[in-house]
Formats: sequence, C-alpha cells, structure tokens
Amino acid sequence: MEAEKDLFGKCPYMTAQKVLSGKWSIMILYHLGKKTMRFGELQRQLPDLTQSTLTKQLRALEENGLIERKIYPQVPPKVEYSLSDIGIKFKKVLVELAIWGGEYIETLKDKADRP
Repeated sequence: MEAEKDLFGKCPYMTAQKVLSGKWSIMILYHLGKKTMRFGELQRQLPDLTQSTLTKQLRALEENGLIERKIYPQVPPKVEYSLSDIGIKFKKVLVELAIWGGEYIETLKDKADRP
C-alpha cells in the first residue's frame, strides 16, 4: 500500500483524515459553521483549548482551505474567522457526525446498563 503522504490528494479517506487531523478541528468547524467569529469568541466556546493550540489549529485549517481569516486594517487589528466555500460543504458532514455521535452515545449507555 502507498505511504500515507502519497495518498493525500488521491484517496478521499486519507485526504479527509489528514485535513481533519487536529484534535479540535471538528469542534472549531462546528462553531464557525454557526457564525463568523473572532479569536476570543472561539476561545470562549472552547475553554479547554489553550491559546497556542487554537492558533495552530486555525492556521492548519486555513492552510487546508477549510476556513478563511479576514484581517481588518485597524488598531488594534481585528481578525475574523469563517468557513470557506469547501468548509461550508463540510457542514453536512457535521450534521451526520452529530447524528452518529448521538447514536453511539446511546449504545454506550445501553452497554453500561447491561449486567
């Protein structure tokens, strides 16, 4: 089998896995799917996420084209993050992930209730 890096851009599963590899990527995309946000707003939505990790995750998502960063020329600088066109298409995947995640939580509860 080809090496992982050789499959990026060829295999849809490996490409998606690479693009979404950050631990917080899905949660960041979820929040940006609701509205355009500034860094501080995102940080308040994800209190367990450190400032440096959020910065790294946002940079990676921007490099991968899933989000856009808009810088306003003012003092102090204002920066907003939003989903790109391909990021907006990912919202459908987030809906399906939420459905699957809910079903999985139910199976965990059922399993815990069994003797």
